[in-house]
Amino acid sequence: MLTATHILILLTAGAGTGFVSGLLGIGGGAVMVPVTYWLILTMNIPPDIAIRIAFGTSLMVILPTVISGSWRHNKKKAVRWKTALILGSCTLVGGLAGASLAARLTAEILEIGFGVLILAVAVWMGLGLMPRLRKEAEEPRENFWLVAASGFPIGMVSGLTGIGGGLLIVAVLVLALNFPMHIAIGTSVASIILASIGGIVGYIVNGLGAPVPLDYSLGYVNLPIWLFLAATSIPLAQLGARAAHALPAKPLTYIFIAFMVYAGLEMIGVFDWMQGLWLR
Repeated sequence: MLTATHILILLTAGAGTGFVSGLLGIGGGAVMVPVTYWLILTMNIPPDIAIRIAFGTSLMVILPTVISGSWRHNKKKAVRWKTALILGSCTLVGGLAGASLAARLTAEILEIGFGVLILAVAVWMGLGLMPRLRKEAEEPRENFWLVAASGFPIGMVSGLTGIGGGLLIVAVLVLALNFPMHIAIGTSVASIILASIGGIVGYIVNGLGAPVPLDYSLGYVNLPIWLFLAATSIPLAQLGARAAHALPAKPLTYIFIAFMVYAGLEMIGVFDWMQGLWLR
């Protein structure tokens, strides 16, 4: 049962999700998943069920959010649609497989895996940052074979962790294909439209026979939670996309890396551990 406090938290998390999605070219699951997971746990839902509901509902919110952000990025001519469609199609298939696998793993494995992956991408992005920024003026290399080959594993990660895959997509486009940061962000947002669909279908289908103790759930997707998150994430994605095009590439990239580090540490439990030390 959602309380007024729960609703306020969801609306706030949705606003942050939408803004970050439009700003950084990600789905926003790294914002939503930790908040939603914690909120569901406060409703006395078992962790293994709660983490899957958080992942599945996150992906359902991501879909309309990235559609909103894509519209704004496209107006700025920052979307390479052929790359986005190939990448999105391959990640859709991977998302179905990842969501099916997630339904068979424990909450602890999913939490730690989510955090470690994001931290690894942050390190990869940071190590490759300066050479790529120096080549910012070069034309992007639209290698469609590489795009297709990277799509399935990115989709697997998306389905496993409830994120749209944008953290990985932006990193691949910037580091492997030399996309300028603004175009990488716009193309990433567009590709996540298809990428999120695979994960959504996987969490709905695999959760239909599961004992989900929340009312108005469609598999592992809870519709009331989705509604309150999406209510603010969709309009704020427009604002985030506007902000992305107002910022130079270098500070935008640093923001992207800092966000990944925070999200990874949060899911691994570093902040909870530090709080425990503080309270001793």
